[in-house]
Parts: sequence; structure tokens; C-alpha cells
Amino acid sequence: MKDMTELLCRLIKTPSVSGKEDKTAAILADHLFEKTGMQPKRIGNNVIACKEPHRKGRPTVLLCSHHDTVMPASGYSRDPYDPVIQEDDHGAPRLYGLGSNDAGASVVSMTEAFCSLNDLPYNLVLILAAGEENSDPAGIASVLPRYPDIACAIVGEPTGLLAATGEKGLLVLDGYVRGRQGHAARNDGINALYKAMDDIAALRNFSFAENSAIMGKIHLQVTQIQAGTQHNVIPGECRYVVDIRTTDACGNAEIVERLSSVVSGNLVPRNLANKASVTPEGHPLRDAVKKAGIPTFVSPTTSDWMRLPCPAIKLGPGDSARSHTPDEFIYLSELQQGVDVYKKVLTHLTL
Repeated sequence: MKDMTELLCRLIKTPSVSGKEDKTAAILADHLFEKTGMQPKRIGNNVIACKEPHRKGRPTVLLCSHHDTVMPASGYSRDPYDPVIQEDDHGAPRLYGLGSNDAGASVVSMTEAFCSLNDLPYNLVLILAAGEENSDPAGIASVLPRYPDIACAIVGEPTGLLAATGEKGLLVLDGYVRGRQGHAARNDGINALYKAMDDIAALRNFSFAENSAIMGKIHLQVTQIQAGTQHNVIPGECRYVVDIRTTDACGNAEIVERLSSVVSGNLVPRNLANKASVTPEGHPLRDAVKKAGIPTFVSPTTSDWMRLPCPAIKLGPGDSARSHTPDEFIYLSELQQGVDVYKKVLTHLTL
């Protein structure tokens, strides 16, 4: 426990905003070398370790988490880069600091489990990735082509140590409506804001007939809008943003096509690749989770799972409700619990 706490404190002290994770990558590579005697690989700021012996002909299981963070949220009451241990009202020690929960706790628990497990009936690869928070192409996506034979994966994220067997996808659309600029006093323009409001109402009232048996409904929210330059000018254009949490019931391209048919303006997807993910009943990962006695759920948040070409579960210490919030923290007890849960699943996994 002391080693894990010290490692997490070092990670918290070292800023690792997405794209600037070189120092935390070095810390993790050094830690793995000290624990295993094997020098891990570095691909950019991604750290990769393979459990020895790595035998040809055996299936490969991937453990992956990420060591980058978002920028500190506004409203912190303490230094986000100063790891402080403080007890809650019930005497349980918490470790505060940026990235402690998302996903530093998963990183250190997963690393400890990786280092302590031996004689598994499959090959085991650990990827501590960069660039998860901003979907950086230099993150895990740059590493996976070198490991084309991964059979399945465990993605380390704060899930309260419940196993997510499904994860909703993310589709972001940029909406654009054109009107005609004019003087507000003359009332001779075409108000793009009004046109956009009609489009937004159409989107709000739109309902997808498909309902995923595992993930439920597709959820859509308009989250940003921008129009106008000053009070006496009728806006000639309006832009807005649509956040859609997708399911396995409908593809991203089809969603864009359907929504585009009910609006007057344009809807442009930022990325069609952030798909929903699901690991079906009967898969060995699901069986291992069941044998380990771990409850399952469907996660509404995205992760590197959507970039993986194989079945996976998402599992880790911490609570996603603490992620990206001021005064982020992890309970110290959750670190060892994370190790125990990872080891349970891996020892019950049969491929």
C-alpha cells in the first residue's frame, strides 16, 4: 500500500495535462523497471510492459489505463498538484490531487496487479496511455497497431469497482444556420438565431425508434450556442453544438443522416469513430466478472475502450462523479481494493 500511495503522490505532483505527459511517463517507466527488472517500452508518452515469458500461440490480454489529466477545474480549494492525505468525517483517509481519481488510482492499482501476477495461461500486456482525455492520436491509438492479436482488455477507469460491460459512444455535431444580417430597427434581415431555435426544437423533439437492450435510449443534448455581434444587428449566422450519447442500436453515420433530415441548417460531425462498445453475455470476460462476484453496469462516459479492436470491460477504483471536479480525491483503501479486483478477474479469466 505504501508503494502505491507514494507512486500516486509522485504522479499528482507532476503535471500531466494531455499532450504534456512526458514526465509522468518517465516516472511510470522507472517504477516498472524497479518492480520487474524489465525495461518497458516508450512510444511517445505511452508506457508499455509485457509480462514475461511472452509465449507465441497464447492469447494476449491487455490492461490499459491513462496517466494524462484534464486542466484543473475552477473552484479548487487547494493546490491541485499538492497531494494531501486527509480523513473524511468517518476517519477514512482520502488522497487529494488532480488525477488521483481519474485515472491515477487505476494506473497504480493496475500496475501493482500486473507486477504481482505470474503463471497466467495467457500473455499479459500493460499500456499506460497518454492523451486519453483529449482523444490524442498519439495516445493508445498509436500503440495498438503493434499489438494486433489482443484477445480482450480491461480498461482502468473509476467505476466504483463495478464492471462496465457496455459503454455509450459519443457523437458531437457542430450545427450551422445561415440567415441574412440586417439592422434590428428596420426589421429587414433573416434572423439566423430564430432559425437555429427552430432546428434545436426539432432536435429536442426527435426520438430514435431503436432502443438498445443493453444501453437503453440514445440521448441528445444541445450544449452550446453562439450568434450575434451586438444588440442592434440581426444575426446572419448561428452556430450550436449537439452532444449525443450513442448506443449499439444505431451507427453514428446513420444518426447524422437522420438528424440532418429534420433541420434546415447543417450538422457536421467532429468524429464518427467514437462508437458505443459492448461485450456480450457468454464472453470469457463476462464469465470471469461473474465468477469474481463483481456487479455489472453500462457506463454513460467514454474512455479508450472505444479505440480498442477487441471485447473489453471497464473497471477500476474511484468514482467517475469525482472526475474533472474541484478537489478530486481517492480513498486510500480503494487502491488495494483495485489491486484485489483486477487480480480476481484475471485469475478467473479463461480464454
